[in-house]
Amino acid sequence: MMIMKRNHTLKYFAVILVGLLFGMASCELDAPLENQQIVEGTDYTQSQNMVLLLRGAYNELYGMQWETFPLISVRGDDIDIGGLGDQPVLAQVDSFRYDRNFWGFNSTWLNLYSDLIYWRGAIEEIQKYQEAGANATTAQQHIAEIKVMEGYELLQLARMWGSILIPQSSQPSALFNVELSTFEEVMQHISVQMDEAIPLLPNVRPDQRSDIRGGVTRYTALAIKAMANLELKNFPAVAEATGQIISSNLFSLEPDYYQLFKLPGKLNSENLLEFQYSDYGTSSGTSNKFNWDFYGPGSWTPARSGSSGGWGFWEPSQKYIKFMLDRGERLRLETTVLFTPRGIEALRSDPNYATLPSWISNTTREGDVFNNHARYRFLSGKHYFPSTQLTPGRTAYGENKNLIGIRYAEVLLMHAEALTSGASSTAMTATAAVNMVRDRANMGALSNVTLDDVLNEKMAEFAGEWGIRFYDLIRHDKTADLSYGGRTYNTSNGRFYPYPLEQQGILPQLQTED
Repeated sequence: MMIMKRNHTLKYFAVILVGLLFGMASCELDAPLENQQIVEGTDYTQSQNMVLLLRGAYNELYGMQWETFPLISVRGDDIDIGGLGDQPVLAQVDSFRYDRNFWGFNSTWLNLYSDLIYWRGAIEEIQKYQEAGANATTAQQHIAEIKVMEGYELLQLARMWGSILIPQSSQPSALFNVELSTFEEVMQHISVQMDEAIPLLPNVRPDQRSDIRGGVTRYTALAIKAMANLELKNFPAVAEATGQIISSNLFSLEPDYYQLFKLPGKLNSENLLEFQYSDYGTSSGTSNKFNWDFYGPGSWTPARSGSSGGWGFWEPSQKYIKFMLDRGERLRLETTVLFTPRGIEALRSDPNYATLPSWISNTTREGDVFNNHARYRFLSGKHYFPSTQLTPGRTAYGENKNLIGIRYAEVLLMHAEALTSGASSTAMTATAAVNMVRDRANMGALSNVTLDDVLNEKMAEFAGEWGIRFYDLIRHDKTADLSYGGRTYNTSNGRFYPYPLEQQGILPQLQTED
């Protein structure tokens, strides 16, 4: 269920701060805040209001703008930007040609930093409630939950830009006094923050929480700790963190991989982090939704007449599709890729794929038909919400669909990656972890899995999700796979984006010689 309540005072406070930081000249940053009296007027003895700060923090997390996910996720060999469309610079990003003037870089930077500054403000306000007598255990848990959100977005920022600024205060002017933290320092910071948060968080699955259902728990923090240490190649720490999650016996893989990404998959026992949206089961009125239009079809014939389409920018690569066909995959390929007649013909034009499995069609099992469009040949099935699953009366593409952030399948395969990279664990063997994921996909068991087996399994399992494939290849120096379809990955400048030009003009730490 989507969290509706939020602290509008804090939200206004955060927006003003972000505007001061990113929209005004540095000489104005030390001016008194116009709304300071609003925050000072809060009655911190009303401890029942403290939870509103936490709920507002979740709403900030779920409010991720549409352009952020593609910039995190587009550079692997699993996904292409669909055609040039009206975003040719985004297509260039997919080919490792980065323009620091690109509006998407600046917007994504602002999106994530506005969250981080907001969350710093929320933590500061919760601490004031605690000082005024609020329950310390509750206050510390709220702060720990927000630290997990911070850790997740710091991870994404550093993956994109390498060295970044870690906000320590809700005061934007304080960022001028913050030194850039290197990629490795950011990952170490995240790991430490998760260690601080873990003992203060609920010891349950997110979907088992009764106060904020689907909220983060200690296992979300353990997963983010594992992700940060994976980037550090601290494989023993990865094995230890993922081993704790596995040994909890709380999580399981959703038996129906296809439905995991659709309505039945909401608040699933596989999900450790889930961005939640809802139309509240009503045919009209309030609806909180992610902007799925980016992934939707430019032309389709929905089974439920009147259902809206989208922009068609997110296209699984032919390289990925052929990789899956070569493996004999059906379930994960059908789940990940929506085919058009033009896409099917493009596959058949390759003599090695002239005969395709009979199940490949431009009609889904729900009866939605995906027609030809000049922008793309394929669409993302993981971002597809069948028109038949829409609440009657609702028509927006993907309305009432959640966005999965971290899955138990990723925990299992991070565990296997750590073990095949030299770590040890008593929680589960690498072979057992890989085969658990393969079994769900109706794939045969492997024996004595290697690192290459794990990376191939991650390619099959996570295509189109959070750039996992790109960061795997970078981490293990397998970047030759990124040069395909006319793209050439440059090891000297392909890993990190340039700092947005607008931010270089504001923050001296970001200025570069070029």
